Amino acid sequence: MSPERSDRARSSRLHRVPPAARPATASPRSRFLENDAYRAEREWKRYEGTPQRELFRELRTRFLRRHTASARDALDVGAGPGRFTSALGADGARRVALDLSGAMLRFRPGPPGGPRPSVDAVDRVVGDALAPPFAPQSFDAVALVGNALGFAGEDAERLLSAVEALVRPRGSLIVEIAPGPGERSRYLARLPTGAVGRLFAAPPAAVVPRIVREGFVAEPVRHRSTAFARIDAPSLDARWRSRGWAVEEVLAIAPCLGADPAAIGRVAANARQWERLLAVEEEVGRAPARWGAAAAVLLAARRALGGHN
Repeated sequence: MSPERSDRARSSRLHRVPPAARPATASPRSRFLENDAYRAEREWKRYEGTPQRELFRELRTRFLRRHTASARDALDVGAGPGRFTSALGADGARRVALDLSGAMLRFRPGPPGGPRPSVDAVDRVVGDALAPPFAPQSFDAVALVGNALGFAGEDAERLLSAVEALVRPRGSLIVEIAPGPGERSRYLARLPTGAVGRLFAAPPAAVVPRIVREGFVAEPVRHRSTAFARIDAPSLDARWRSRGWAVEEVLAIAPCLGADPAAIGRVAANARQWERLLAVEEEVGRAPARWGAAAAVLLAARRALGGHN
């Protein structure tokens, strides 16, 4: 192999934190197979009930809609109870949810406490994403959210190749990873809660420079030994670019206020401030400097006509 080809091959491999010190526990795969209705309900509620959870949910939903709005056939890989499946595709699109767990796919949310996406107009398929039961290039949009790639462990490369193969030319692939422990804005952290709300009465152009100027602080690592691999955004970006895919957006989720539920609650009480918070989180989250410490990063790539897996 020539030096140039060797460098290109290295750039296309995923970078993962070494698994030293991870305990010998049941594999994520076996735990997913053991899921039941209780776990499905917990997974559904993970993105609702508090303004902080709603912020995490809405930023993901907006990202998915931006990058799959024209898709006629959309697939949610590792969909669980289908929290984000209905955010995929155009109006009237065929939406498919694929998961190892039948209990997850059978779950339906109870009576809504407020507006929520419908999860009923979805084809649910029990199956293994490592060997998906679909023909190659069957979908205009494929989403792999919820850090399914990290939980795949040693099968991460195989999983990513399998989902890449399902995307049609000019179709989109959205992947979520969890590179770090999360972070928060120093500037927002030192303001009283009420002042944070008033700050977001101003347009994002007046808020973002203050946040960026004072920098960010990483959250403490809560679990030294984790059940998933931390994959970084640059390795995915390099992989796709080397294979002819176009990386359209990389977004760290809620790097500014995501770790401050009280302040988020204050902003959420005002619809205009809430919209501006979303815009600020997105603008700041697109900066490459925010990707390394983020607890969640979304990447959207588009397959070229000649792109390969």
